[in-house]
Amino acid sequence: MSADRSAADLSAGALGTAESWKVTLPCTRAEAEAIDSASDLTIDAVLITSEEVEDDVERWRLDAYMEHEPDAAMLAQLHALAPSASANDPVVVRLGDEDWITMSQSGLEPIREGRFVVHTGAHAVDVPSGGRAFLIEAGQAFGTGHHGTTSGCLAMLDGLAVAGKDFAKVIDVGTGTGLLAFAAVDLWPDARVVATDIDPVAVEVTRENAALNAVEGVDLFVADGARHADIDAQAPFDLVIANILAGPLVSMAPELAAIADVGATIVLAGLLETQRETVVAAYAACGCTLEAIDRRGDWTVLRLTAGATRYVPTAPFDPNGRDGWALDL
Repeated sequence: MSADRSAADLSAGALGTAESWKVTLPCTRAEAEAIDSASDLTIDAVLITSEEVEDDVERWRLDAYMEHEPDAAMLAQLHALAPSASANDPVVVRLGDEDWITMSQSGLEPIREGRFVVHTGAHAVDVPSGGRAFLIEAGQAFGTGHHGTTSGCLAMLDGLAVAGKDFAKVIDVGTGTGLLAFAAVDLWPDARVVATDIDPVAVEVTRENAALNAVEGVDLFVADGARHADIDAQAPFDLVIANILAGPLVSMAPELAAIADVGATIVLAGLLETQRETVVAAYAACGCTLEAIDRRGDWTVLRLTAGATRYVPTAPFDPNGRDGWALDL
């Protein structure tokens, strides 16, 4: 999800009782990702992207909240962000005196996975004894926990801790908001936790979220994939987490397997159930064995175990050989 003007920077009190407006357009997932990852938008609105139909990977929606009635120029700017909707008339709704910042967050109800509760500032939460709440606003990075891939990863990590698994070195590749890295710190406080993302905006968002949630000890930096000098210096890891998309997961299998220790646990997400066999085969070729599946609608989270010997790629790493990268959902 995205907020061009951060909702955290706007208060209902500052808006007074002035009328506000919402503009809605359909968009594709690719367009939603482009909006979410952009750091240079100049639209005077809060932009929120979400799935139009739950677990439909292609049908997404762009909602733009603003303090004034949208003019032709504003509508043209929004259409430019979602060119697939060029034939669609935008749905324009006057919100009146309602708190539009709260409304923009209202669909993000708190989620509960194992001991974790993830919520936005619009929702107060009661945390059960022994639980941990994380405040993660919708912003310029994926990974609020409200998508099945991220919530499934939270459940998988919590299940590992409940089963008594302990880890000394953890890496979250494509960290997005930092949520999964924060969960790892909470579950294994003595572990060295590394979180990386190719997107500098996501890294800065993670840094801000860590401060907001009083999370300390995450080694955070920008990295393109897993073959990076700072990652190599800290490898091998006994827990590798990658919540991205199927294409990058497949093409990155050798580099992710190469930073995993002997018998390490590998948690993969961002793939559809229809893509599971392809992803599993890519990691099997690197000596990894499938141990568990957590299916959330059309989405699937995988837990694998690295081989009994440390994997060594058979060919030099070529970053140009990858078929793309996507941010954490």
